[in-house]
Amino acid sequence: MISKSQEGSEFDLTKHKIAVVVAGIDQSYQSSILHGIESAARDCMLDFAVFASFSGTMGNASHDSGEYNIFRLADFSGFDGAILLTNTIDNREVVERIHSRIKAAGIPAVSIDEDIPEMYYIGVDNKTAMRKMTEHFVKDHGFTKFNYISGPEGNPESVDRLNAFLEVLNENGLSIEKERLYYGDFRAPTGKAAVEYFLEHNDSIPQALICANDVMAASAINILLDKGYKIPEDIAVSGFDNTYNNHNFRIELTSVERPLAYSGELACEILRDHFSGFEPERSIVLDLKPRFTESCGCHDSVIHDIRQYKELNVSNYNKLELIGKYQVLMNKISCELQGCSTFDEYIITLRKYVEEMDPEEFYFCLCDDWDNERIDERRGREESEIPTAYTEYMLIPIAYCQHKFHDEVNIIKKSELVPKLNSDNEAGKFYYTVPLHFGERCLGYMVICNFKYPLHNSMFQSWCIAMSNSLENMRKVSTLKYAVERLGKLYAQDTFTGIANRNGFVLATKNVFRDCIAEGRNVMLMFIDLDGLKTINDTYGHDIGDDAIRSIASVLRDTCKNGEIFCRFGGDEFIIFAADSDDETASALTDRIQHNIQYVNESMNNPFTLSASTGFIIAKPQEGEDLFHFVTEADKIMYKQKRKKKALKIS
Repeated sequence: MISKSQEGSEFDLTKHKIAVVVAGIDQSYQSSILHGIESAARDCMLDFAVFASFSGTMGNASHDSGEYNIFRLADFSGFDGAILLTNTIDNREVVERIHSRIKAAGIPAVSIDEDIPEMYYIGVDNKTAMRKMTEHFVKDHGFTKFNYISGPEGNPESVDRLNAFLEVLNENGLSIEKERLYYGDFRAPTGKAAVEYFLEHNDSIPQALICANDVMAASAINILLDKGYKIPEDIAVSGFDNTYNNHNFRIELTSVERPLAYSGELACEILRDHFSGFEPERSIVLDLKPRFTESCGCHDSVIHDIRQYKELNVSNYNKLELIGKYQVLMNKISCELQGCSTFDEYIITLRKYVEEMDPEEFYFCLCDDWDNERIDERRGREESEIPTAYTEYMLIPIAYCQHKFHDEVNIIKKSELVPKLNSDNEAGKFYYTVPLHFGERCLGYMVICNFKYPLHNSMFQSWCIAMSNSLENMRKVSTLKYAVERLGKLYAQDTFTGIANRNGFVLATKNVFRDCIAEGRNVMLMFIDLDGLKTINDTYGHDIGDDAIRSIASVLRDTCKNGEIFCRFGGDEFIIFAADSDDETASALTDRIQHNIQYVNESMNNPFTLSASTGFIIAKPQEGEDLFHFVTEADKIMYKQKRKKKALKIS
């Protein structure tokens, strides 16, 4: 909101924390504005958290959903102000939610190139500039047959530019067929796609192709040249934004100069003035200037100084060399992370590369349910849904600040965004916050400050995707291992009582029993049978009967503390195995079991009286004898004891 009250009229030298919302920082438009913000940040005493997504590039709605989630992470009430480039986000529902949350937070916000009520606005006169461009093509060149590549249909700038183009055509008695209008997304691939569409659906080529931005125009020129068309002899082409103003192209592009970097600088100055108590203008509209150059047949502004092209070549070479190093490093990271078999190994590997890249700050933040299958099991859930939102608390397996790792910080509240580790109070910090996700599954986010590799670059997007994919791979590996462990437990554990089942008993006794045979050592098998289970079930119900069975299992768990192996044999029957036992130790074990049963009866408020019959056998097993032979013998002895108990009860 632009009217948030300020105390005092003098400029407060305390730095302020500003949120920036933007999509597609690898694009020239966004990059230029962000560079402008960075250049003014320190002088304006501002720190920035840039919430950046790469949505709209994959043609995948699930992927975009995960990218958009980064905008939900921002707790705008924790910021002093905001700069919005929401015109770069191609989902209007997401945009409206951001605007609503900014207004609810009550912080001053500057919207660039999209006029939002109650916010400061920095814009350009798109309509006048596009009118001048179209009039130049119509009146100065005499063109009458046009094709047009637009931006997204709902984008405000896209709408203004298209309407201005159509107005000029209408004023000059011209029109354009529906098949000669193509809606793109301001990115290079749609420039190519538009030309391919035109060549397939148009019966003839136009005299001129007008594009809503330079990126699409440059891509269109490339494919036209590749297909043998001459520019501008066969087709004249224009762009918009002048992002190719360094002549970094095969043909110098007729375009519209716009002060993108200045827009970023001006946004900082507006917020500075607001914080100082001076009320800036609510709306500032910057002038645009068309540049008529080579791609439309005008050559007045084409630069022929060879030294500038040499400087451009050197600059491009340096960029390519840096990107090459970046790509090699990113490939190494991706491959090594994909090969990790445990999460600890994954984090150790990632820490190694973070140290090598040595950013000023780096935080790897994971949702506390990022491995949600395991979390759900610990919480007792049988089914789990894909987590699509950031959790209240975030795990911090990596916190790197001022050239060292800080292992003392391992969890923060989501609203904190990053741990408070940097003691440097100098203003002008830029924290780039990007999502970690796989499709719509929310895994966490990364925060990077002062990275020596370029972030306004498609390689950074590739790296973010690789990091998310490797983390999802780690999650699946961890989940699979956990599933195998659970299956192992289900195979070996009696889920009803929590102690071993027959399978678990066999696995646990196999080696010990084999050693006893080989070494001529004694074994003890004890059989335990719950007394009166049918009576308990008939009197109190099967749920109470189940409690009685579980009570015996608890008694065995509390009694067998000297290496004995025990299990639920089935129903209300249990068995115990021990090596190197004799009649005395087996009798002592029997007494402890009966004592603990009596303790349950005295201490628990059960409607039944717990009772169990036992019988044991001591033997020296021979080669070829099966363990369960001794179980059968112990069972027979137990039943003799049970019959005696019944006889005494009758008498």
